[in-house]
Amino acid sequence: MESATIISLKKFENERLLEAKKDRTAGEYCWTCASSSIKYCIETYHLDHCTYVDADLLFFKDPKVLIDEMGEKEVLITEHRFSPRYAQSAINGKYCVQFMTFRNTWGGMVVLNWWVDACLTWCYNRIEDGKFGDQKYLDDWTTRFSTIHVLQHLGGGVAPWNVQQYDFSTMGTKVLGTSIATHEKFDLVFYHYHGFHYTKNDSYSLSNESYQLERNHVKYIYRAYGTALFRAERIISAYNKEIVSHEVTDDISWVKKVPGRSLLFFLRGYYKNIYKKNALEYGFLN
Repeated sequence: MESATIISLKKFENERLLEAKKDRTAGEYCWTCASSSIKYCIETYHLDHCTYVDADLLFFKDPKVLIDEMGEKEVLITEHRFSPRYAQSAINGKYCVQFMTFRNTWGGMVVLNWWVDACLTWCYNRIEDGKFGDQKYLDDWTTRFSTIHVLQHLGGGVAPWNVQQYDFSTMGTKVLGTSIATHEKFDLVFYHYHGFHYTKNDSYSLSNESYQLERNHVKYIYRAYGTALFRAERIISAYNKEIVSHEVTDDISWVKKVPGRSLLFFLRGYYKNIYKKNALEYGFLN
């Protein structure tokens, strides 16, 4: 990773972060650190802007098109765009902390510093007084601040909670999306693989079982992620064969509990959102 700069916790943790760390879970502290890590990078490396991305994204196209959409605005945020059946804005917030850009300008830093202070004061995995984690703080930003741009490009922020609204196809190396409701076409820029994890029996759980994923989505979006993970595993294994994935769940047990599910999984290589690795990579997806 010649182009990467790895920043350890020790490098950017300060007194306020360490104090907040005392009463927060690992997940809550991770959320707390998001805004502070952006500020650290901007100030330490004298960046003119900084884009935060969640770790479970895969880019299908250069995201420059998303950042360019900001125009003269100083902060870029993205909506969840929930499908009606999964509408959770009241709980999880209208906007998703998945892809955000802050410019190193007076206006951009006013927003960032406000968010840093808010997260240091309160950032927990519960709903309280209109707050939830680091995310619901964004709900009123378009009225609280005049510097905010809400991403309009449909190709930025496709995720399990909204993918039901789109069909996908390919043209060369591009993955093209089409809105089922409006027929608007767009290039897929990135997908958020929320809830994707390794499970036992050499399988993947693509997402929470409550999210409906069509074969179209698996073929054009999830297969690419499986391929990317397989390549990453091979590279890592070449350096250290003892390294294993961070967390392997037992989601597959849910399939095995019922004979019918287990038989379908054996015959097809998948059941609902749980796929055998080789079925995702080589299976017949139509």
